Amino acid sequence: MTVRRLLLLAPILTILFLAQSYFWVPTYEEQTRGNPERLVEYITALTGDATILNPVLSADASSASIENLVFEGLIDRDEELRFRGRVAEGWEIFEEAYLVVNEAAAIPGHGHLGPAALRDLLAAARDGLLPVPPALAASLAGVRDLALVPPETRTETVTEKGAEGPVRRTVQIQVPARIRLTLAAVDQDLFARLALFLGPDYLTSWDPSGRVSVEPPVAGQALAAYAERFLPAAEHNPVLVFRLRPGVRFHDGHPLTAEDVRFTFAAIMDPKNLSPRLADYEPVKEVEAVDPQTVRVVYKRLYSPALATWAMGILPEHLLSDSALAAEAVARGEDPADFSLRTSRFNRAPVGSGPFVFREWRSDEQVRLVRFAGYWEGSPNYQRYVARIIPDPLTQEMEFYAGTIDSYDVQPHQVARLAADPRFQAFSGLALGYTYIGYNQRRPPFDDPRVRRALGMAVDVDKIIRYVIQGQGEPITGPFPKQTEYYDHGVAPLPFDPQAALALLAEAGFTRNSEGILTRDGKPLRFTLITNSGNDIRKAILTIVQDAWKQIGVDVATDILEWSVFIKERVNKLDFDAVILGWAMGLEPDLYQIWHSSQAGPFQLNFVGFNNPAADELIVRIRQEYDHERQRDACRELHQLIAAEQPYTFLYVGKWTAVLDRRIVIAETAADGTSRFRRITPTKTGSYAFHFNRWLKLPEVPVFSPDDR
Repeated sequence: MTVRRLLLLAPILTILFLAQSYFWVPTYEEQTRGNPERLVEYITALTGDATILNPVLSADASSASIENLVFEGLIDRDEELRFRGRVAEGWEIFEEAYLVVNEAAAIPGHGHLGPAALRDLLAAARDGLLPVPPALAASLAGVRDLALVPPETRTETVTEKGAEGPVRRTVQIQVPARIRLTLAAVDQDLFARLALFLGPDYLTSWDPSGRVSVEPPVAGQALAAYAERFLPAAEHNPVLVFRLRPGVRFHDGHPLTAEDVRFTFAAIMDPKNLSPRLADYEPVKEVEAVDPQTVRVVYKRLYSPALATWAMGILPEHLLSDSALAAEAVARGEDPADFSLRTSRFNRAPVGSGPFVFREWRSDEQVRLVRFAGYWEGSPNYQRYVARIIPDPLTQEMEFYAGTIDSYDVQPHQVARLAADPRFQAFSGLALGYTYIGYNQRRPPFDDPRVRRALGMAVDVDKIIRYVIQGQGEPITGPFPKQTEYYDHGVAPLPFDPQAALALLAEAGFTRNSEGILTRDGKPLRFTLITNSGNDIRKAILTIVQDAWKQIGVDVATDILEWSVFIKERVNKLDFDAVILGWAMGLEPDLYQIWHSSQAGPFQLNFVGFNNPAADELIVRIRQEYDHERQRDACRELHQLIAAEQPYTFLYVGKWTAVLDRRIVIAETAADGTSRFRRITPTKTGSYAFHFNRWLKLPEVPVFSPDDR
């Protein structure tokens, strides 16, 4: 054969070789035959790399998936969605409510009372010695203690945004005598009911302005706002007391104590750290380490999601204290004054107290963990956990068939086929979250709700559901998970109506020029729509939306960015026009972080800059509401408001499907010491990995007991 013929055949031979190497991969059986080590490691695939392995700082799903194994919080939820203890073995929730002694106000039938007399009056009412309305009697029945708190002088320090940067102010408060009511449970109606007994002006006539001074000074409305904030007539202080589980240790052997919980809270609140969790903990007044095993958390005001926030992973103070960070800064040749938790090496080599210990992070390749032999609940069955970074879904699919990864998040077009495949066990359900187009409302024309609504009406969402996700999803119209009762099913989706969209844009001042491009004041309606790479569904949506908007005359460009660049440089820094993204939601209806106007800065989650005073009021009311029906109604009202404003074009909630090899089971030990295996079943939220620490990979599919087939 001539050299020329060989050269001509070379491309063909190369293609054949690549095809063979691509489609021929060792099977699961071939991998495990003679290699028992493959049975004791779990390998999963992440579409994007982690960004920062610190639960106080991260805000992406890839990082969270690793953190959930390395770190552990005080609590989480069980299979029935009830709270259960983790680092905490138990807790108590009660309230300490404070009532100012307003001697200037007369109490009907009792006149002007001093501190001791007011306390005695309330005690008599509680003990049934005075007639009171039934509702107040019910509230007072929960009062465990009434105490007189003498006057005191208190100093608070606050940091605020100023025209030239943060401004630090010192607030001095002359606190008058108060009555402390310790209640067995949080009672949000206590003061409204007390007002019926004390008189309608007892609380409303209280004027604290002369008792508060501020340095650097402020005056007028600003001073009145400080006075109202720091010295209200009545104050709800819900209290959480956690009892920590004895014997819990960090991966370096150091005991986890109440001081670590207090430190984790302080790290979140430190403005240098730019924690996206700040909004969850801003309502906290103080966190006290009562003793090594007891944490006392006092809240400034009513905050109904309080308990759920303590699922946050606990950080080790001994590795991240001010002195430890200063020593790290010096060792790295950096200025300790400019060094913070966010710049520490800890974020790439974390130490937690969870079931797995961090071992290695190779950027854009993999993160490796090993099981923690000292885990308080018992060491996991898997000895190793590997998260490989595989952005391409097709590559993930081929690796799953080969057994080189152990799970696979099925693409919509594969659902029917893989769910029926006898080699696999499949899990599916409606996601707790949604996919959306978000508009940066700091930039025109997205500051106009008519433009946002018009852009949404130009997109055929049904087409996306039908053809992009193969029917594996449902339309969604608002910010709450669709399967919760907070979601308002009465809100209709935006109609697909390009002509009505053009009419709205005309109202906003846009007309089509001779080339069919929408213009206003001679400037075209031009912007860029971005999303992340490694997600074929979002890529397809990008194309459909671009085409839809071009059809009505929008000059829209698109850009697909590698995940870490997409998050760190564009989303976190608010440098985008419009973005296709998705939220994975929790069960709590608190949307403060995503939608409140105070959370619209860099590295915060309201990156679209939504700002609506009525929405802010509803968001605060929801997180302070303990009555479930009133909370639900407020959520639905917020849903309606956001749907009217269209800060997002809400696209759909997906139906997720995941598959595992059938050899992966839950291993249990019966009371008689014998081993049994049972199938993996998802919880009510759809989490099939709830019992992951008890998962076991077997060489063959086991014979299940009759009640578990």
